[in-house]
Amino acid sequence: MKKKNPVVHFELPADDRQKLASFYSDVFGWDTTFLGEEMGNYVTVKTAETDQNNMIKQPGAINGGIYVKGQGTQSNCPSLVIAVDDINEHIGKLKESGAEVLGEPADIPGIGSFVSFRDPSGNVCSILQPIMPVGQQQEVEEFGLTGEI
Repeated sequence: MKKKNPVVHFELPADDRQKLASFYSDVFGWDTTFLGEEMGNYVTVKTAETDQNNMIKQPGAINGGIYVKGQGTQSNCPSLVIAVDDINEHIGKLKESGAEVLGEPADIPGIGSFVSFRDPSGNVCSILQPIMPVGQQQEVEEFGLTGEI
C-alpha cells in the first residue's frame, strides 16, 4: 500500500487581506494573525479550537493562511499544502508525473522547506517538508500548521 501524504494547510489569495480576514472571521469565526513584511505580509488563519499545546481539538481540521494575490509563484486560486518526508524526493516524483515545480524549495523559519508546483491540470499546490517528521504531532502557530503531519 502506498504511503499517504496528508493535506496540512490551505491558502487563500486576497486583493485585500484585511477584508478577506474579516470576512472569514465574521462569517465562520476563524481567528487571523497578520504577519509582517519579513513573512510576505502573510495572514495565519485558525479554523478550529486548539488545546493548551496549540493542537487542534477537532480531528481532521486544518488551519491555513491568506496571501496577497499575484505574489511570487502563487496562484490566484485557493491551494493546498501537502506534508512530505523528503521534499527533494517528491520534487522528482512531481516532475516525473508531469507537474511543473515552481522554483526552488524555500526554508520557512521554524516550519520547514516549502515549494509550490502546478499539477497537470494547472492547479497550483505546495509541498512542505516539516522540521518534524511526517507522522509526529505538532503545532507551528506562526504559520498556522496543525495536527498530525
